[in-house]
Amino acid sequence: MQEFIQRHRIKLIHLSFWAVYFSFFLYQISFGRHKVANFGFAFRETTFHVTFVVLIAYINYGLLLPRYLKHRSMLRYSMEFLPIFVFVIGFYVILRRYDSIGSPAHEFFTSTKFVVQHSLSVFFIVIFVALMKFVEDWFTFESRKREIENEKLNSELRFLKEQINPHFLFNTLNNLYYLAVINSPNTPGVIEKLSQMMRYMLYDSNHPKVSLSKEIEYMKNYISLEKLRLNNEIPINFEVSGNVNDFFIVPLILNTFLENAFKHGLNNNSVDAFVNISIKVKDNNCLYCVENSKPALNANPAEKSGIGLQNVKRRLDLSYPERYRLDVEETETSYKVTLNVTLV
Repeated sequence: MQEFIQRHRIKLIHLSFWAVYFSFFLYQISFGRHKVANFGFAFRETTFHVTFVVLIAYINYGLLLPRYLKHRSMLRYSMEFLPIFVFVIGFYVILRRYDSIGSPAHEFFTSTKFVVQHSLSVFFIVIFVALMKFVEDWFTFESRKREIENEKLNSELRFLKEQINPHFLFNTLNNLYYLAVINSPNTPGVIEKLSQMMRYMLYDSNHPKVSLSKEIEYMKNYISLEKLRLNNEIPINFEVSGNVNDFFIVPLILNTFLENAFKHGLNNNSVDAFVNISIKVKDNNCLYCVENSKPALNANPAEKSGIGLQNVKRRLDLSYPERYRLDVEETETSYKVTLNVTLV
């Protein structure tokens, strides 16, 4: 029912307006100053009147207004509208005078007062219906604008998602090649983890949101392969608390901070190197922290900021407007990113 109302809301608004106007006019001539005793006669008078008002209102609404909106010429619109308005009003007045011959109301219908009153009332109704046209066009414009904006946002999100840094894939393939050369027993496990990650990136991440538990599983596989690259020489801690099975999140949005920690913050020759990751879910809030050591010789600052961080900030703006907070803390020895996001 709601879908039907939404699809036909314009027609229903028009029908409701004319039903109210018909009822009001019928009440006026039945119980107002010019009341008539016969309800059947009052109904016929009302139908006669409303028919002519509907006629001129929708000639303007469906024919003249679209032409005006196309050409934007008030002079042309006036020259088209006024003759039609005068003709319909004149035709109605003539019919009313002819129909009232021999009745007490004939004197009123032949008076100038009747012509002026009727012309003004019809004119204001035509103006009101015309305003409905402008309101409808405005709503249509806003709806179309929102559709274009949503499509633009979705396109931008897809583009940003596709910018996931490929350096990890290249590193993993190099490690896999090395393991295959030395016939390492770890080779099948690495292939399986990489396969799971690629499946997630190609299929699961195409959805607007994924289960938080799947995102965490992807991160665990990522960390496992990075440990392999670093020969398990650097302490890496990953803690998860809270219920992660009942919430959904934009895919691959957490892993960018993790990538940056491994790419820019670690040096496996440093005895002080570390990476600490934690995800805490409470109610519908997700608190995500990534802290890593800084190597003695930092990367180029421009490279350090990279496209990854800009990417994830933009994705957060698009996916969680007004519903996230991102804090970055940097000291001489460490770099920490804290993301608090409301999952709905």
